[in-house]
Amino acid sequence: MMELTGFGTLIIVFLVTCLLMLRSKMKEHKLPPGPIPLPLLGNILQFNFKDPVNSFVQLGSRYGPVSMVYLGRQRVVVLNGYDVIKEALIDNGDIFTERAKLAIAERAFKGYGVVFSNGERWKQMRRFSLSTLRNFGMGKRSIEERVQEEVKCLAEEFQKKRGAPFDPTFLLSLAVSNVICSVVFNERFDYEDKEFLYMLALLNESFRIVTSPWGQIFGLAPNLLMYFPGSHHTVFKNFDKLREFVEKKIRAHEATLDEDCPRDYIDCFLTKMRQEKDNPNTEFNHDNLFVNVMNLFFAGTETTSTTLRYSLLILLRYPDVRKKIQEEIDRVIGQSRCPSVEDRLKMPFTDAVIHEIQRFADIVPLNLPRAPNQDTVLRGYHIPKGTTIFPLLTTILKDGKYFKNPQKFDPEHFLDEKGNVKKIDASIPFSLGKRVCLGEGLARMEIFLFLTYILQVFELNCSMKPEDVDISPIPNSGSFLPRPYEISMSPR
Repeated sequence: MMELTGFGTLIIVFLVTCLLMLRSKMKEHKLPPGPIPLPLLGNILQFNFKDPVNSFVQLGSRYGPVSMVYLGRQRVVVLNGYDVIKEALIDNGDIFTERAKLAIAERAFKGYGVVFSNGERWKQMRRFSLSTLRNFGMGKRSIEERVQEEVKCLAEEFQKKRGAPFDPTFLLSLAVSNVICSVVFNERFDYEDKEFLYMLALLNESFRIVTSPWGQIFGLAPNLLMYFPGSHHTVFKNFDKLREFVEKKIRAHEATLDEDCPRDYIDCFLTKMRQEKDNPNTEFNHDNLFVNVMNLFFAGTETTSTTLRYSLLILLRYPDVRKKIQEEIDRVIGQSRCPSVEDRLKMPFTDAVIHEIQRFADIVPLNLPRAPNQDTVLRGYHIPKGTTIFPLLTTILKDGKYFKNPQKFDPEHFLDEKGNVKKIDASIPFSLGKRVCLGEGLARMEIFLFLTYILQVFELNCSMKPEDVDISPIPNSGSFLPRPYEISMSPR
């Protein structure tokens, strides 16, 4: 009994010594403030993996705009609020350009592609992707016509419901995905295409797992958890199947490639690969092509379709807002033609509503994590190179300093006293800096064209009274997703 007590005392002394040494080290290097971590475990016993967003927000509320937490042995710095996030991502943008390592992305993509790469590879992939998307009309009329074509196809699917209630989730995903498919693959898929439906199902399942509490936990010890059962194995199997789908498309493009007349993103990349075939250090290879296509396919589907799904739910909750948009549509566009991007300049109320939907929905609250490419100082705190940085978008989009009712849906946030749209610096749903969302222009175009066409053609209804429609996000999620709902549409 005395030996056991003596051993227990040694353990306690060891732990206390470790804590004191760690606290001394934090003070010596002037690391950001945060809760004192336990050896090996860090602060995971204090962290709510079912609600990581709120855990990070509370951390900032307690310790300030620059705070730090240890998730296991991983040091995580959390930035809360527009001012400090702008200071990091804009004023010190050349330093905070790295993408922090995410365990599932590392396993699936191995550092390739435009979203999860760093250094020279990231610079080349982003420069090429932006240039290619612009050449194929991102923000120009050619891709606008593709979106207009797709929204008409979507409306036909809605009409087939004949006013019966339905869940719009999958149809919205199909329509939005078809837009990016037209740019990447030069083809759109029929809504009954079994292979296309299967790929979308794999994509949706993977997104759900990656943003789940288990996805967060896997990141703490991926090398260990790889040997245990869990939904992370499903993600990797899904990506293997998605790779087969994409590589089949790439092989078909290689067989029919005309370098003088590129049809889509894949053709442009293959042409660049041939031009650099003698360069041993080229970044234009099959691995980067596959992951770039996956990045565009994934990002170009999930976030925009989720925003549209949230939009319809919010408009069910606020029929007066919906009616004012329809009045603006009738006045500016009428019923004889499809909405165009140019119409947005003449529709300030609709524009303000879309800005407010994106602010309120806040669908990527944690932002994708960054990392400094060198040791640096932010707000007087030492930030070591490679530290995982979470610039919390939710603390910007819900900041009472910029939005008078941050927790409430209110289009007046974006309207001045004359009814014109006003610019608000804190309205940054696509993030800030050099890592800002690659497809921002395309996403803004899609949201406007899809939403206005739906409201031009249909009346929206549901079985509940407007005041009973719940527009709060699904709880205990790593991202803010709208609750499941059914909607019915009838011709106007």
